[in-house]
Amino acid sequence: MPPPEPPQGVGKTALGVARVRAQESQREDRLFDDPYAQAFVDAAPGAFPEERAVRDRPAAHGRLASLGAAFYTHAIIRTRFYDDYLTAAAAGSRQVVLLAAGLDTRAFRLAWPAGTRVFELDLPGVLAFKEAVLDARGAVPRCERVTVPADLREDWPARLTVAGFGPARPATWLAEGLTIYLAAGDAERLFGMVSDLSAPGSQLAFEHDPGGLDTMTATARQIPAMRKYTSLWKGGLSDPPGWLAGHGWRPEFHGLAALARSYGRAVPDSARSGFLTAVRAATVARGSSRPGPG
Repeated sequence: MPPPEPPQGVGKTALGVARVRAQESQREDRLFDDPYAQAFVDAAPGAFPEERAVRDRPAAHGRLASLGAAFYTHAIIRTRFYDDYLTAAAAGSRQVVLLAAGLDTRAFRLAWPAGTRVFELDLPGVLAFKEAVLDARGAVPRCERVTVPADLREDWPARLTVAGFGPARPATWLAEGLTIYLAAGDAERLFGMVSDLSAPGSQLAFEHDPGGLDTMTATARQIPAMRKYTSLWKGGLSDPPGWLAGHGWRPEFHGLAALARSYGRAVPDSARSGFLTAVRAATVARGSSRPGPG
């Protein structure tokens, strides 16, 4: 039986990331190995017709090719950084929540401590496609894996807790490739819910560009072939570090350029984007989510 219809809209971006992870996994100097990424790509043939246009007429699509290379670099650095973040955080937290998990296969490919439970939240259609492809490959998770079909714009915390999440225990949260697709109000609501569910010592990570609009994003908006993707971008929080600090988190920024150098990969020193990680404070400031001592 063929797999369900491949993800569309925002969900389709997960296929693009899977393609990048599949390519990286074939390199001898790969920064990670995702043995299932190619299976997702194979299950959605013809998903990216613009790639054929670039391949057939590279001179006519120079900007699109350059953007693709930049996206590739960003995606692999992001994947490796979050792999390391989750592995380290799991040492002190046995609850991991992947918000908008997409085609993430970390539950299958990372070495998790005994007793770790990984919750994957995403739209029902995305998870159905993912499950069909993984089942066809006979994939076996290396932890307790719980999928939670949910729209993050709705009451997903109720579904998460029913699935076994314990708000009284520290958790590790990852919102990979998500915030740019949320308007500021939706992002504040989402992270407010995360904060309400986060016991002291919980950790959170997502992307951040201190400049507000990095070069790659600005270039993408100018390319007609990218409009079906850039039209989905809403911007996210206007001041993520400030919001986190004001809601009981201790944020820390990790620059993409410095991380790439540490991994032996080249990106322009002018690259300003990167990643925020944050730890939930033992005592939350008055007026923030979950006020009072932890």
